[in-house]
Amino acid sequence: MDIEHVREYCLSIKGAEECFPFDETVLVFKVMGKMFAYMSLERRDEGFMLNLKCDPEKAVELREKYECVLPGYHANKKYWNSVFIEQNMPDDELKYWIDHSVAEVIKKLPKKQQAEYAAMD
Repeated sequence: MDIEHVREYCLSIKGAEECFPFDETVLVFKVMGKMFAYMSLERRDEGFMLNLKCDPEKAVELREKYECVLPGYHANKKYWNSVFIEQNMPDDELKYWIDHSVAEVIKKLPKKQQAEYAAMD
């Protein structure tokens, strides 16, 4: 999946918004004010890297299964993975991981905010 399709998919998530809270090169995606993904707009040798929140056990599984998945770059490596999006990764799998990241963020919100998110159209 290329960087533009990743951006489009992240913005298609219910309640998603994008911003640049760190600098003009790191694009952050949030739901309910909480980060679920971020990526540098500067291409590395390995390609563009997307950082996603992940269940800690699943994070380790994905790192062991896929070469393009690494511990989160500039993030808590227990909860975040970095994925090189242009490497041999099926689009559906990457979309599933983005959805999983959103679910991880939502489940940590207070019950009232979880209900607000569920009620969004």
